[in-house]
Amino acid sequence: MSTTTRPSHIGRKISRIRELKDMKQEALAQALGMSQQSVSAMENSETVDEEKLKEVAKALGMTVEAIKNFSEENMINYFNNFYDNSSGGNGIFNSNNYNCTFNPLDKLVEVYAEKEKLYERLLQSEKDKNEYLEKLLNKK
Repeated sequence: MSTTTRPSHIGRKISRIRELKDMKQEALAQALGMSQQSVSAMENSETVDEEKLKEVAKALGMTVEAIKNFSEENMINYFNNFYDNSSGGNGIFNSNNYNCTFNPLDKLVEVYAEKEKLYERLLQSEKDKNEYLEKLLNKK
């Protein structure tokens, strides 16, 4: 049994990151100004030159180091920790994920006040219209 680690397959990492971002090869190719076949060849390549890797990282919205250090295991651990920590330890099914950022009663009072103002303006408009019509009738 060998204890040597196999080299990192950058192309496979780029492919997996692209898939996780729900991006097609054609979209990445367009962002890089190359053909879809070139992207496919790059994703099948074990190494990618540093300049091209910088362009790919920019197109994917991440750093070169993030691509180089990417692994499925790290990604799973990240999301598990993210959900565990952000929701009080009960995963995404915790009802604490839905916190109000405003007081509903204040919002209700605010809406009611706006409706009341609108009603008063409509009422004043009707009064003005009636006064105008009465003046027209009195002139005849």
